[in-house]
Amino acid sequence: MALLTLPNIQMLEKIDIQESIKQFMIPFVAIVLFLIFWEVTASQIKTSLGLVPGPIEVSKQFKNLVVEHNEMRAKATAFYERQEKRNAAKLAKDPDAKVKIRSFTGKPTFFDQIFTSLITVFAGFFIATIIAVPIGILSGLSQNFYTAINPLVQIFKPISPLAWLPIVTIIVSAVYVSNDPMFSKSFIISALTVTLCCMWPTLINTAVGVASVDKDLLNVSRVLQLPSLTKIWKIVLPSAIPMIFTGLRLSIGIGWMVLIAAEMLAQNPGLGKFVWDEFQNGSSNSLGRIMVAVLAIGIIGFILDRLMLSMQRLISWDKNAVLR
Repeated sequence: MALLTLPNIQMLEKIDIQESIKQFMIPFVAIVLFLIFWEVTASQIKTSLGLVPGPIEVSKQFKNLVVEHNEMRAKATAFYERQEKRNAAKLAKDPDAKVKIRSFTGKPTFFDQIFTSLITVFAGFFIATIIAVPIGILSGLSQNFYTAINPLVQIFKPISPLAWLPIVTIIVSAVYVSNDPMFSKSFIISALTVTLCCMWPTLINTAVGVASVDKDLLNVSRVLQLPSLTKIWKIVLPSAIPMIFTGLRLSIGIGWMVLIAAEMLAQNPGLGKFVWDEFQNGSSNSLGRIMVAVLAIGIIGFILDRLMLSMQRLISWDKNAVLR
């Protein structure tokens, strides 16, 4: 095998730099061309609310949303400061007086609604994961269990969130009754709708991953007479992790898409409701603000997928899967 000389090392470094520049420049050029095409095309399309907003107008609306957020935060700060002063004055007159801290009830901002959507999708995704992974493991280990559950999976998997939503709404409204609820009904409805729609990729991929575990490893576990939980933890899960994470990545993507539609109809104060409210508002700025939300939805979806890849790199033995 030839030794790496200094000129060869320098050549390899140069090739790596060129490849890195190429990997950066190609997406950059594609994005620039897309923005130019968007700006030129948008200026030619007129709607009832005016021209379709291009990138420049959308960026202006984003700045307006940032300003509105900062103004609302300033109002909230002033609200709590006034409360503290009133309560301090009340306690100064009567140390035994009962004081109340009221929550600020201002309209949620665009960034508040992003946070609400993230909490909701993670709640639904978490519920889906703790249901789908155990069932997927059982399906992969037992052919009889897989045969029994497969028809149900194939029936429920393609059902739209718009079909689940009224069912979930009726059931939650009947079951979740409280004078002082911990969570709002709209949050519960949206999270459960996400769960019902995003659990299937994780369940199916977990079952496939477990069924694909090397039979020699399973035979070794039988020879060693490992307990079932130990076999699953030490042999089955490590081998199936790449497929499980493939399912999780698909599930989080589906969950994020489903959430927007669920929030529109359930009126959960997230991005879906923001889009619906702007559509109903019908002002000259509404279309631009909706475009801001659309871009935010896409960017957040991309970030969620990258987060799942990062988790897979930390947990899985299959490091190359991150690069696919």
